[in-house]
Amino acid sequence: MVYKIASLVLGPVLYLQGKATRRSIPVLPEPDGAREGRIGNGRHLKILVLGDSAAAGVGAPSMQESLTGQLVEQLSDSFSVEWCLVAKTGATTASTLKRLKKHELGTFDVCVISLGVNDVTSGLSLKNWLIQQSMLREKLRADLRVKHIIICGLPPVHGFPSLPQPLRWWLGARATEFNDHLQKQFLVESNVRFLSLRFTEDSGLMADDGFHPGPAIYREWAIRVAELVKCSVNQSAGFDPQ
Repeated sequence: MVYKIASLVLGPVLYLQGKATRRSIPVLPEPDGAREGRIGNGRHLKILVLGDSAAAGVGAPSMQESLTGQLVEQLSDSFSVEWCLVAKTGATTASTLKRLKKHELGTFDVCVISLGVNDVTSGLSLKNWLIQQSMLREKLRADLRVKHIIICGLPPVHGFPSLPQPLRWWLGARATEFNDHLQKQFLVESNVRFLSLRFTEDSGLMADDGFHPGPAIYREWAIRVAELVKCSVNQSAGFDPQ
């Protein structure tokens, strides 16, 4: 990969830009609001939203306008949705695995995962990330009895306006590589679906920090996740309403 060669040449520049960018990007709060609840009518569906600051809704002014808020609203016309949000700013795949080990969350029909950006920016190797992602899916199946896993790909990092060049290009190239290999990893896993988050590169729809989604992006994201959830559940002969 060209960016791997560039890492050797641009290493000092990328390091300094990374430090400066961490100081310059505004720290937006996670929106207030409930992180679990029940809404809607119809057959019972338990859904877990798991991940990082985007999963937590950073960039949305309220939980209702976050990914989770808009997702459960989209699903409430078809299901009685019992939902839980387990997400934290700065979360990585490894830290999420540790967090799951500390909490007894029960069982879920569906898990929506948003992880990867912090793994990319931390410099974690692709090999280790893929191992951690596989471990996460195994844990969801074994301990939380998750029937359907929806993995949200990495966003278009190469278009984040808060990142200076060449750091933006370099992180974007890493994110693309992580995305491509992740999709190949679970091709044989029948209960996993992948959702690309590269449906828009309009920076005007992003949050004020130029790094997180704004409400319009969260809405489109939620619509696309809801479509996958409905498709997965309705096509599954093993779905067992509780």
